[in-house]
Amino acid sequence: MKQYDNTNSGMMLRNENRTKDTQPEFTGSINIEGREFWLSAWVNTGKPGSKIDGKRYFSIKVNPKDAPSNAKFATGQQRKWDDEGFDDEIPF
Repeated sequence: MKQYDNTNSGMMLRNENRTKDTQPEFTGSINIEGREFWLSAWVNTGKPGSKIDGKRYFSIKVNPKDAPSNAKFATGQQRKWDDEGFDDEIPF
């Protein structure tokens, strides 16, 4: 049986657990040249007067699966979570 090669592909699903606007509307993962990444996406609308005025687009964030998602975690401090189990801090 031939095994499927997931290299340079990924997927996203609607975030069914979203409770706040700051949480991503879509989440998933992608493999780029053999390295795994988490994907988060929000649907936005272009601001008036911009090149994409009124057009809907995805704002996307990518985080390596093998790296801590914030500096506190990297220094060994325990990560804080909200009641739903999601860290709703968005660093941009």
